[in-house]
Amino acid sequence: MTDSQIEPANKRPHAKYEHLISLAKRVVPAKTVVVHPCDESSLLGATEAAEAGIIMPILVGPPRKIVAAARQHGIDIKPFEIIEAPHSDGAAAVGVELIREGKGELLMKGSLHTDELMRAVTSSATGLRTARRLSHVFIMDVPTYKETLFITDAAINIFPDLDAKRDIVQNVIDLFTDIGLGTPRVALLSAVETVTSKIPSTIEAAALCKMADRGQITGGLLDGPLAFDNAIDPEAANIKGIKSEVAGRAQILVVPDLEAGNMLAKNLTFLTKADAAGIVLGARVPIVLTSRADSVRARMASCAVAVLYANARRHKAMTAG
Repeated sequence: MTDSQIEPANKRPHAKYEHLISLAKRVVPAKTVVVHPCDESSLLGATEAAEAGIIMPILVGPPRKIVAAARQHGIDIKPFEIIEAPHSDGAAAVGVELIREGKGELLMKGSLHTDELMRAVTSSATGLRTARRLSHVFIMDVPTYKETLFITDAAINIFPDLDAKRDIVQNVIDLFTDIGLGTPRVALLSAVETVTSKIPSTIEAAALCKMADRGQITGGLLDGPLAFDNAIDPEAANIKGIKSEVAGRAQILVVPDLEAGNMLAKNLTFLTKADAAGIVLGARVPIVLTSRADSVRARMASCAVAVLYANARRHKAMTAG
C-alpha cells in the first residue's frame, strides 16, 4: 500500500469495527442500563451485544411494552432483568438513578428521544454530570479510509466556545487512548489551513494547538487549522506544503460546530457507505446512543467502544484505589 490514506472501498470491509468488537469480547462484559427499549431496534441492539458477550443488559421501562415488543419481533429477553418505569421520561430518570447507585457501568438509549435521555443525564440535582463538558463522538468505519475515523462533536454542542472545545478534544483523546488505539493524530478542522481573523474557527484551532503545547490538553498530537482534504490526504497536505505528524493522516477530526460535524458524518455515511457508531463522553459513565437507522454492526461497535472505555476506567479506578 502507498502512503495514501485512501484505499479501495471493498478491500477491507468493516475490518475496523470487527477489530473493536473482538477487543471488547476479551474484557469483562459491562452491566448496561438500557433506557426504554420498547421497539425492535433498541431491543436488538441490546440483545445482540449481550449474545456476543459484550454487555449484560438491564432493561428499564414499562414491562408490558418491552415484553410485547420482544414477542412481536421474536426477540428473547428472558435472560435479562426488567426494571419498571412508567414511560420514557420515567425510564430515563430511573436509568440515571441506577447508574448513580453503581448498578450499571454504561447507559444505553432505547426507543426514546435523545433529548429525553440527556435531560435526565444533565440534571444538576440528579444527573450524571462531571467537571467535563459532555460531548458526542462518531466512531466511523469508512470503507475508503484505512484509519478508524473519530468525528466530534456532531450531536450535542452546537456552537462550542474555546473552553468547550478543549473538553471536546480531551474527551475524544481519552477515549481513543483508553480503548487501546495508541496516541491519536488530531486534526482541528476549518475551511482553510491558515489562521485568519475572518474565520474564527481557525483562531480557535491554533489556540487549541498551543493549549496542547502547554499541557492543557494531553495525550494526543494536534494540528490545526486544517481543511478536510489536507487532514486526511497526504497528497493534498504535500501540495499545500503542510508538514506535520497529523496532516494527511488524521485519526480524529474535531469539527468547528455541530452543523459541520453532522453534515460531515452524514456525507460519509451516505456517499461512502460508512458505518457510524456513537457514544457520549464526559458523564459519569459512557452513554451509547443508537438510532433505528444504525446497522447491526454499528450498534455492536457502539457497545464495543463503550465497553472498552468502561473497562479502562474500571482498571484506572482500581489502580487509584
